[in-house]
Amino acid sequence: MGVRDALLIATGAYGSARLAELRSPVADVAELDGVLSDPTIGWFQTTQVVDAPAHQATRAIEKFFRNRSTDDLLVLHISCHGVKDDDGQLYFACADTDPDLLASTSIPAGFLHAQMGRCRAKSIVLLLDCCFSGAFVPGMKAAIGVDAKEQLAGYGRAVLMATGRTEYAWEGSRFRELEPEPSRFTEAIIHGLRTGEADRDGDGRVAVDELYEHVYERLRDSGVKQTPQWSSELVHRVFLANRAISLQPERPPPAGVRPRPQRRARRGEDVLITLDLTLEEAFASTEKTLRVETMVSCGDCQGLGTSEDSVVERCSRCGGDGLENGQDCETCNGFGTLIDKPCRRCDGDGRVHQLRNLTAKIPSGIVSGMRMRLSEQGETGLGGGPAGDLYVEINVLPDECFVRDGAHLSCTTTVSPAIAREGGIVELKTFDGLKKLRIPAGVKSGGKIRVAGFGMPRLRSSGLVEGRGDLMVTVDVREP
Repeated sequence: MGVRDALLIATGAYGSARLAELRSPVADVAELDGVLSDPTIGWFQTTQVVDAPAHQATRAIEKFFRNRSTDDLLVLHISCHGVKDDDGQLYFACADTDPDLLASTSIPAGFLHAQMGRCRAKSIVLLLDCCFSGAFVPGMKAAIGVDAKEQLAGYGRAVLMATGRTEYAWEGSRFRELEPEPSRFTEAIIHGLRTGEADRDGDGRVAVDELYEHVYERLRDSGVKQTPQWSSELVHRVFLANRAISLQPERPPPAGVRPRPQRRARRGEDVLITLDLTLEEAFASTEKTLRVETMVSCGDCQGLGTSEDSVVERCSRCGGDGLENGQDCETCNGFGTLIDKPCRRCDGDGRVHQLRNLTAKIPSGIVSGMRMRLSEQGETGLGGGPAGDLYVEINVLPDECFVRDGAHLSCTTTVSPAIAREGGIVELKTFDGLKKLRIPAGVKSGGKIRVAGFGMPRLRSSGLVEGRGDLMVTVDVREP
C-alpha cells in the first residue's frame, strides 16, 4: 500500500485590487482537511498552503508530486480565483497575482499538467474549486463547444471541476455577510465524505466517481447555476473515504417464520490475476476465457453464515457497532453480532470457493503491465456484501519473429546476394498476412527498410486505437 497524501491550496486574500477577496477558500480547506485527515474517514496526510504567493504555491505543488511511488494516492485541492488570459488559457490566482503578469505571478494550468504528467503515482485526484475551472485545458482557447473532459484525459488521474468553461463558482448565498461560508462545490464534497452519503453502492467506501455523482446532484438540487464537470483516466477504482456499513435492515418475516440473524455487510476484496498473451493476440482484438477461483456467496445461508435456527446476539465487546478504535472488533470480526450455529457448508463465513469461467475482451494494441477491470467479479463480500473487482494484468510473451518497441515492430528477413545486388521483391510475413517487400539494389547486410503502418495498433488510455506504428525490417544478406 502506498501513502495517502493531500495538498490543499486556498487563496482568499489578494494584493491586486482587480481580484476581489474570497471568503470561502480558507474555511474550505480547514474543514476539508479535518475530513480527509480523519482516521475514520479519509486517513490522509494533509498539508495546507493558505494565501501564499505564486512561488511558494508552485514550489509546494512540484514538491508534492516528486519522488512518488506508483501505489501512492494523491489529492490536490485548489480553491481560488480562476483567471483566463486573452488566449483563453487558465491560471490559478495566488496572493501576489498580477492579472497583467499571469505566467509569472500565478499557477499556470500548463505547469500543473506538467507536474502531474511527470509523477509516477497512478492515482491522482484533482479538485478544482474556482471560476472557469472547466477551462483547465493546456493549449486550448476557452471556446464554447470544446470538450473539456476529452482534453483533460491523462493516465492515472481524475479531475473534479466546480464549473464548466463559462460559469462562475458560487460562494454560497449570503454574499453581504462577513462570516465565511463554504463554497457550494467544496461543501458538497465535504458533505459527501463526512456523512457517507456519497457511498452510492453501499459498500462502505466512497469512490471518486461516486463523489462526483453526489456533488452533481447536491448542486443541482440546491438550484445554483453551476454545473460541476468530471474527467477520469484512472486505471483502477480509487476510494477517497471509508465509512462503516450499517447493519442490514431488518424486514418483518412472514407469519410463523423465525427471523434470520442479520450481519454487517462488507465489500469483498479485489482480485488480481495475470493473463499471458502472444504478441499476435495483443495485435488483434480478441476474447479470452479466464478461469478464476474466488469466494462467492454461500447458497445455503445466502451469504449470512448462519443456520436457519441460529440465535443471534449483539457483540458485548463493541456493542454491536463492529468497530473498536476504528478497527474491526476482534470478538465478532467486525460483524457486530455473534451466532451460536454457523452454516455447515461455509462454517459461518457466508462464502465458499468456486471456480468460474469469465470472458474478457482484449483490445488490440494492449501492452504488458496494463490492467483491465471486470467490475464486481472479485471476492464476494462478507455478510452478503457486494463483490470486489477483478483486475487482469496483461503479460505479452516474446515472439519468435518480431520484437516490439512501443507501437513499432522490428524483424529480420533473409535475401540472397543476387537480390541484394540487383534488387527485387521478397515475401514478408506480417500480422496482416504476407506482404511483398521491395528490396532496393545494392542493399548491404544489416541495412534497414521501414514499412510504414505495419506495426502495432496505438492503444490510448481512453481505450481507443489511434493509428499504427511502423515495421522496421533488417536485411540479412546470405544464401537461403
